[in-house]
Order: sequence, then C-alpha cells, then structure tokens
Amino acid sequence: MKTMTAITEPVVEHEVPLTVIRPSRGWRSLDLREVWAYRELLYFLVWRDVKVRYKQTALGASWAIIQPFFTMVVFSLFFGRLAGVPSDGLPYPVFAFAALVPWTFFANGLTHSANSLVGSQNLIKKVYFPRLSIPVATVLAGAVDFALAFAVLLGMMLFYGITPTANVIWLPFLLLLALVTSMGVGLWFAALNVRYRDVQYIVPFLVQIWLFVTPIAYPSSMLDEPWRTLYALNPMAGVVEGFRWALLGGAAGAGEAPLSAPGPMLAVSTVAAIAIFVGGAFYFRRLERTFADVV
Repeated sequence: MKTMTAITEPVVEHEVPLTVIRPSRGWRSLDLREVWAYRELLYFLVWRDVKVRYKQTALGASWAIIQPFFTMVVFSLFFGRLAGVPSDGLPYPVFAFAALVPWTFFANGLTHSANSLVGSQNLIKKVYFPRLSIPVATVLAGAVDFALAFAVLLGMMLFYGITPTANVIWLPFLLLLALVTSMGVGLWFAALNVRYRDVQYIVPFLVQIWLFVTPIAYPSSMLDEPWRTLYALNPMAGVVEGFRWALLGGAAGAGEAPLSAPGPMLAVSTVAAIAIFVGGAFYFRRLERTFADVV
C-alpha cells in the first residue's frame, strides 16, 4: 500500500498597494497627474452631462441653437436697427451671432460648473476621486452645444456670402481661450458655492452683466487706445473679437476696411484668462478637503 505524502508549498503573499488619503493643509499643488490618472472617470462624467443636459426636454439639443439665435434676433432688432449700433461694415445678424456662439459656450459652462459640486454631492460624499473632474467635465460637455451653434453660424455666413479666410486656423486657440476662461471662473464659483449658497443667485446676475461688458452687441472699435487694450482684461473681449476676425475678417462691406487682427487684445485676454484659471484651480484645491463635510 502506497503512502500519500502531503507537500506543503510556501505561500507567497502578494503585496497590495496601500493608498492613504489624508486631508491636506494649507495650499497644495494642482497635481494634474491625478486628474489624468482618473481620465476615464472624466470621460464618463462628460458623457453623463451630455446625456442629462437635455433629457426629457421637448426640443432636446435644439436649445443649443435656440438660445443664441433668438438673442441674435433681439440684438439685431434693438441694437442693429433701432439704435443703429455699428457693426464694422458686417451684416449685423452675423456680426452678433459670431460673438454669441463663443459667449454662449462660456456662459453655459460657467453657470453649470458653478453648480456642479452641489449637484454631485451624493457622489462626493461616498467615494474619493479628484473633485476637479466634476467642474472640468461640465465645461467640456458644452463643446457639443458649441458645435451645433457653430454649424448654424457657418450656414449664416453662407447665406450672406461670407467666405472665411486663412485666419480660421486661429479658431482652435480662441475656443481654448474661451474654455480656459469658463473653467477658471467656474472653479472659483464652484468652490465658493459649496460654502456659500448665495453663489447660485449671484452667477446668473454676473453673467447678465458680463454679457453687456463684452463686445457682443457692439464692436470694440468704438473704444480708442489704450482703453481698447485695457478692455481686454475681460478675457471674453479678446475671444469675441478674435472669433469675428478669424471668421469674418475679410467680409467688410464696400468702403470699409477689413477687420484688423486684435493682437494686443488677444495677448492681454490670454494673460488674464491664464491668471483666472491658475488662481481658480489653486483656490479650488485649497478648499477641496472640506467639500465632503460641507456640501
């Protein structure tokens, strides 16, 4: 009879990486590598916002076109026809709509991102992830609305016989500038909104005022230098004038000089947008440790 012998093999314990999450103290680095590590989460948050934005609405994504289009109609009637506001030799409807397309992207991104943390409070309280992903995803989701409105703008340019020039190569940079501005201001208000719920009432009021201090219904050429360049401390002034120049720069009417490149304005607006974004990101990271407790 054979005897069975038990062989005991050494057990190898696999080390599981341990991550300890502690609240930070004082100012902390942006740590964008952490946001990149959670890039799949960022993608799904963007996709969630895109699907939820117009869910159970009768007109759906058409609202992305209706908002700027009817604003353009009102501006064309009251500012273009009744008040006789100049439009740099361009047809006033396309003059206004070319500015409203990036403005609507900025305004919607600011409004939604300011309320994004409060709207995601159940998620924030249950699991850890870079909180920066929530407002960033909210702003990025607006790119779909921008694309729809931009398609209408191209149709209007075709209707008025306006052909873009080689300046359109600047459009990605101008869109990025609008994105950085919207994200920067949104980070400031998203962090403040967690602690002070008055922000949800302040933001719509601020957006209304910001609309009229941005050259949308009127051209910035009404201002003389150096006030025009100082005016570009409002980053959206550079974005709006840049969009008009990139798309409509060579379409001035008879006897009108083509739109000149808003170089100084763009330079000042770029610096202002970067400053707003960096300040907002650091302020957001400083208050991030309190979000789960306060929200």
